[in-house]
Amino acid sequence: MSTRDHATGTDGAQSVGSGEIRSLTGLRAVAAVWVVVYHFHFTPGLGYDGYWEPLRPVLRAGATGVDLFFVLSGFVITLTYLERVGRTPSVREAGDFLWARVCRIWPVYALVTVAYGGWLLFKATRVTDGVVAYQVQQPVLDVWNFLLQLTMVQLWGHPASGGESWMGSAWSISAEWLAYVAFPLVALLLWRVRNAPLALLGATAVLLMVPLSYTTYVHGGPVIAWSWLLRIGAAFLAGALTCLVVRRVRRTARVEQAAATWALASVGAIAVGLWWGDWRGIDNDHSAFGGIVVVFFPVLVGALALSRTGLSALLSRDAVVHGGRISFGLYLVHIPVFEVFWTLIEWWPEIAVGTSLWALLLAPVLLSTLVLAHLAYRFVEEPARKRLRRVVPTRRPAAAQPAQTRIAVVRADRPLTAAAAALLAARNADVPSGQSVGAVPAQRSLSA
Repeated sequence: MSTRDHATGTDGAQSVGSGEIRSLTGLRAVAAVWVVVYHFHFTPGLGYDGYWEPLRPVLRAGATGVDLFFVLSGFVITLTYLERVGRTPSVREAGDFLWARVCRIWPVYALVTVAYGGWLLFKATRVTDGVVAYQVQQPVLDVWNFLLQLTMVQLWGHPASGGESWMGSAWSISAEWLAYVAFPLVALLLWRVRNAPLALLGATAVLLMVPLSYTTYVHGGPVIAWSWLLRIGAAFLAGALTCLVVRRVRRTARVEQAAATWALASVGAIAVGLWWGDWRGIDNDHSAFGGIVVVFFPVLVGALALSRTGLSALLSRDAVVHGGRISFGLYLVHIPVFEVFWTLIEWWPEIAVGTSLWALLLAPVLLSTLVLAHLAYRFVEEPARKRLRRVVPTRRPAAAQPAQTRIAVVRADRPLTAAAAALLAARNADVPSGQSVGAVPAQRSLSA
């Protein structure tokens, strides 16, 4: 969908429906670019100098963009599927939900995993030190681990995220897949607390991010055991609770104005937190104390969902929204592209660090990730999703069925012709019991 889906009340106020919220799709683009630029900075020869120096506070905490993804995921999944999965829980509804997620994320993920796995196998025949990927813990390249990668469960059961995934960024895909598998059960709880006081839901959403923020404050990043589980669990639930709040807020002009202000205030607080993290960090290390800003992510997401001006309007521009739609592909392809480039820098003296050709290739390599992400979205992600959804059709929600009811009405001051009476009787046969069709003076003729 390309527009927001809102329900309008009798007072002219609106509430957020289940359609796409363009500003949040645009925010996905920001999160993806944040992660991509953070990883690109590890390109040999680059450092916090020149053009990168002003961006150092942002780049140092670039991995935090993954936590923003998790909050957005919890929000969007709850917005889209809570009614179906939480209201009438069943094995069929849970299966439909999980199949829909497979159709969305697996085709591109499988393609990139197979292609990158092939590259790692090729590289393994060329190196003598056993280092095939730019990770501290090297991935295991065998059939069993290939199956774990392909089914997106490679991280489950491991306290650390490093080395379990062939692609360094794929750990978050495995973590998010675990959140999807658990969502049918989580939805049961969300459905039962959906009418809790708004202040309580909102405060809980922020408090859920505090343990992750505190861990970052102490260690300079989420580096403790099982930190990946803390990140996906806290952020996904925070996004889900933020959605419960946004669903119930009536969108008046005053609310929209306040939400736009809160969105800008959240960005300001995030900027201050990132600057503080850079100031506290030690030069030339990879500490990311700025990751404490995760506590502001639920506020930012909720404020953007409730506003249409200011920052929300900027993120809703077509180019930014498209960036959000290709963000999943961008997140998957950028690590393989960068690692291939880094390897060729070591193998080919013509493009070694410091050469003019190396400098000339930096921008095209970075931009190529956007091109590949667009191609993946256009020719793999969307076509495969549609074809797979036809393999196992998903039932329409029960709420959509009453819209198919046809009710005929006639003017009270005109007698029915025989043909009209027959047609009226036939149509009224489809009206559910308890409903009647009376004379409506405002109607001009038989209608449905």
